[in-house]
Amino acid sequence: MLLASSYDTLSYFGRDPWWLVLLKAVFVFAFLVLTVLIAIVWERKVVAWMQLRIGPNRHGPWGMLQSLADGVKLALKEDLVVKGADKAVYILAPIVSAIPAFMAFAVIPFGPADDQVSIFGTRTPLQLTDLPIALLYILAVASVGIYGIVLAGWSSGSTYPLLGGLRSAAQMVSYEIAMGLSFAAVFIYSGSMSTSEIVASQQPTWFAVLLPVSFIVYIIAMVGETNRAPFDLPEAEGELVGGFNTEYSSLKFAMFMLAEYVNMVTVSAVASTLFLGGWRAPWPISTFWEGANHGWWPMLWIIIKIQLLLFFFIWLRGTLPRLRYDQFMKLGWKVLIPVSLVWLVMVSTVRALRNEGYDFAEVVLYAGAPIGALLLIALVWDVMRRRPAAGTEPPAPEFDPMAGGYPVPPMPGQELPPVPRRPSRAPKQLQDALNGADHSEGS
Repeated sequence: MLLASSYDTLSYFGRDPWWLVLLKAVFVFAFLVLTVLIAIVWERKVVAWMQLRIGPNRHGPWGMLQSLADGVKLALKEDLVVKGADKAVYILAPIVSAIPAFMAFAVIPFGPADDQVSIFGTRTPLQLTDLPIALLYILAVASVGIYGIVLAGWSSGSTYPLLGGLRSAAQMVSYEIAMGLSFAAVFIYSGSMSTSEIVASQQPTWFAVLLPVSFIVYIIAMVGETNRAPFDLPEAEGELVGGFNTEYSSLKFAMFMLAEYVNMVTVSAVASTLFLGGWRAPWPISTFWEGANHGWWPMLWIIIKIQLLLFFFIWLRGTLPRLRYDQFMKLGWKVLIPVSLVWLVMVSTVRALRNEGYDFAEVVLYAGAPIGALLLIALVWDVMRRRPAAGTEPPAPEFDPMAGGYPVPPMPGQELPPVPRRPSRAPKQLQDALNGADHSEGS
């Protein structure tokens, strides 16, 4: 039944004339660029407000043209190419990073497929296109975009960009898995991978309510996927100067910045589509206004949801400190992925039992009882397992920050050895006089 409805929804696509397809593509590009310009100013204003600062207030009314001024400034800067870089890959990397960020937005629905609007006399859905495997397309395009960051770090021929590129590769692997598992729960509940069909299946309840664990995992994974604070380890200025983009300037640096913000908009749109009802109006509005989900109004609701999620990105940046890299990878591999796997098994069990006709109480009993038993066993094991008595732990080996030939910071539980002090070069008479003055002040 769900498969048939998915084919009915997809039948509305592929009928547009070429000029309308081109117009939609230009609209998607312009929408993303304009949203990025607004998001940059909004971020600087909001973070300044959080930190009791003024923020941008020079370019344009209330500083609203600050991001445009930044773009012009970057374009006029000297475009450098590092002498030891692999020039072809070095120039190609920002392009590889930016283009997939725009491509992923092609399957995001701005309105219902079956309630078409008129554009210059032609009826068409508010969506560029849709696919039976639209979400797999989004995952594939997002993973290609990461290669631009990895190639930028490798091709720069410098140590710090290389470390930033390696971090991005490890980050992509860990958080793509968690993101894919959160998608799988949505596939099971909606019965489709089509974005328009997933939005249509969120009636009357959004998947953020039905699948709260998948929603939370995706929100965390999307922050890690976009290299945003507190997960901006590939470009941590305290450790890597600027990370993968250290050796870039002018328009090539601007393309990396553009790709980051476009990715923020894209993952926010995907979160809105999968979990927040997409183009559907929020519950209070849709209750008393029948036309809220018809015509051009659905575009307003999804834009509002995207902007709220962008504010969430900004809020995190202005609130949380950056994680250490070992904490960051532990969160991905030891928390998000196991939680997503257990949750996916539970969702599959519940869905199978509901399809077999079991009522809600039986579903809770059959699906919830094993999960509760596992949690209880884990709690008892954690309480009853042997802990070493105080004072019996073997002494920790002395930490040598130069053991590997280069300085490294101490890990938790390790302490730096005392720093040797050179003897004072002051004359002995002056030292005695200073010591005597100290003693007299103390008495």
